[in-house]
Amino acid sequence: MRAITLDEAVKIINETFAEAKRRNAYPLTAVLLDAGGRMKCAMKQDGASLLRFEVSYGKAYAALAMGRESRQVLQKAKDKPLFMQSFMELADGPMFLEGGGQLIRDNEGEVIGAIATTGDTNEVDDLCAIAGIRASGFKTDHDFSEADMRRLNIKRGKPIEDPEKAGKTHLKTV
Repeated sequence: MRAITLDEAVKIINETFAEAKRRNAYPLTAVLLDAGGRMKCAMKQDGASLLRFEVSYGKAYAALAMGRESRQVLQKAKDKPLFMQSFMELADGPMFLEGGGQLIRDNEGEVIGAIATTGDTNEVDDLCAIAGIRASGFKTDHDFSEADMRRLNIKRGKPIEDPEKAGKTHLKTV
């Protein structure tokens, strides 16, 4: 198993924050866990509110625990609440069921970690994390072909609706 380095983790988070700035997002907190679910790096932008670390950690942990992006974990909880209740009781860490958590894969598709952000809408949180992963030379579940998805057992959900492309105005007051 390939381990993600601290330098790689910091670069992913910095690139995630660069995308947040480009999008004029609200202040984000990002937590990056290694493939074993242990903390590798966490950063909080100036102005991010309380409990954002805990929320981000829970989103990243949920993505790793279920092997899919955290918004799909939320969907699983809606579709199969009894299963998820049992699953969460077995979990070795906190799971927060919202969008914003993405698996980080190497070029071969191996999961080497997960990043989660919080502070803006789930869609913006996800899009910033995805941009950070890609800008750092890694892949997300969205970057593999259908054949690779079957080989890697990737569960890909519906495309994330980009508020910019949907014509939704995202104005932050300062």
